[in-house]
Amino acid sequence: MKQLIDNREKPKRALLVGIRDEKISPEESDSLVAELAGLADTLGLEIAGQETVRVREHTSQFGMGSGKAREIAEKAAELGVDCVVFDRDISPSLQRNWEKLTGIAAVDRQELIIRIFSQRARTREAELQVALAEQTYSLPRLSHKYLDLSRQRGGRYGTKGSGETRLETDRRLALRRIQRLREELAEVRKQRAVQRNKRRKAGIPSCALVGYTNAGKSSLLNALTLPGEAAPGEGVLVEDKLFATLDPTVRRMKTGGGKPILLIDTVGFIRRLPHDLVDAFRATLEEVSLADILIHVLDASDPEADRYYETTTSVLRDLEADRHPMLVVLNKIDKLDAGPNGLGELQSRYPGSIPVSTRDRRGLDELVRRVETDTARLFQTSFS
Repeated sequence: MKQLIDNREKPKRALLVGIRDEKISPEESDSLVAELAGLADTLGLEIAGQETVRVREHTSQFGMGSGKAREIAEKAAELGVDCVVFDRDISPSLQRNWEKLTGIAAVDRQELIIRIFSQRARTREAELQVALAEQTYSLPRLSHKYLDLSRQRGGRYGTKGSGETRLETDRRLALRRIQRLREELAEVRKQRAVQRNKRRKAGIPSCALVGYTNAGKSSLLNALTLPGEAAPGEGVLVEDKLFATLDPTVRRMKTGGGKPILLIDTVGFIRRLPHDLVDAFRATLEEVSLADILIHVLDASDPEADRYYETTTSVLRDLEADRHPMLVVLNKIDKLDAGPNGLGELQSRYPGSIPVSTRDRRGLDELVRRVETDTARLFQTSFS
């Protein structure tokens, strides 16, 4: 009898390491480690263990005391993990030190997020943006890929001295690729600008859905732009995972007055969003900064909603989009428990907010009415 062999690749096992110092509260530290676990799960890693390290002073070798570093290395060996994932950005030198100590891959929060983006890139534009972020992140880390950096290529006495090292060659190739990606993305920005100008000339207002990742922006877009009898698969992809949406999707929303309004679904934000990703996704994020109105979607059922609101507004400030008119939407109210900390408490903290549920379509009519009223007032002011 033939024996079946399971040849599916097993998920990589990871040890998660959170770092808490005097600049961060225990609650914030626990929240970040929980979020790190969500990122690891989204990437498909199997979480073998978690460790939170309290750091009083940062050392140059490991970013923490050598004794604690050895403890983590021993725990990683005991658990048989494939990588150690840190809830901080670690420098190339720290990464090399950790990989030498543990004998396995050392991954920081920035690389974890970039890898998730790489997995989820579907369109040419998203692939270009992720590739640029990957190349920018990897450039200062090229050296740790090689054990022997003295190997020479292509040199000849009297022409190139002793020749180029492999590192120098790969660095030059990486810089060329970064330049080429930037040029291609510049063309993408021009194309987006042309599309936006056409929409403006047509007098069609635009509203960008913004918010923390997994707040329900894509579900809201589908609920507002698709008929109730829409077939499965017709809408924007909706998943209960971080960063389900990378590409901005533009859809027309019909209003009671019959005039269309454009809704733009955008990539979700997250705490400590890598600067390389922000820079690479500049063309996409311009849809936020140049929209007429922002619809800030909050997951009302998440106990971290206030913290996520602050993170999103901080990113909007960086994009110089925080002065745009903004509607706050309290999403997923169907998951809220009745009580003193329920919907009423949230509405008191966010005056003028609109509670909605895409599952049972509560509050959607009120949201459409508010968007129609605000955009009409805005356009009347602009063209008067």
